Amino acid sequence: MNDTPTLSRAERNRLQLRADIIQAAFAEFAERGYHQTAIADIAQRLGIGHGTFYRHFENKRDILEHVINEVSARIMAALIDENAPEAVHNLEDYRAQCLRIGERLATILSENPQMLRLVLFEATSIDRQMTERLLDLLDMGGKIVASYMSNGQRLGFFRPDLDVETTGHAVVGMILASALRLLRHPDDHKDQQRLMDAISRLLVDGIANHAAVVA
Repeated sequence: MNDTPTLSRAERNRLQLRADIIQAAFAEFAERGYHQTAIADIAQRLGIGHGTFYRHFENKRDILEHVINEVSARIMAALIDENAPEAVHNLEDYRAQCLRIGERLATILSENPQMLRLVLFEATSIDRQMTERLLDLLDMGGKIVASYMSNGQRLGFFRPDLDVETTGHAVVGMILASALRLLRHPDDHKDQQRLMDAISRLLVDGIANHAAVVA
């Protein structure tokens, strides 16, 4: 029996228009810049009135908040089950886990290049609240990475002297650098794979407890 609720045609149309507004907004942001884009530009691109826009979003900042929430939720969904911090129990399983997570994150980011560009280059100039929101997300990312390393340290396959908190934030820095490279070379999949492999090696071989592995 299928328990999945069936959306009405009106609801499907509403969700589609909402998605179209987001897409149009990010296209305008990419061409004009966030601050130079007006609601009228977004509405004109879609051929809708201002009232239609405001039935879906309060303002253009609301669009950015919506997309950040959606992407954050997708990233968190990629870090559960077999990719959860305590899902692995040895170094080789952790290595495979890093590759899986890296591939999923690369997919999420490559599917949202306009959002990525806006967040990396313009979002911190919108207002103080948005800046604090993004800094909080980076801080949370560092703590999440640290939880993976704490698990490995507890089980003995990571170095006992590893500063997991600081290393977690350093890894977030590597992810940001990867995102910048993705924006500059979006179609160079070979380069992206090499970068992913390099980060994976740093995340495994660079912090492994080699004494325990040899033993």
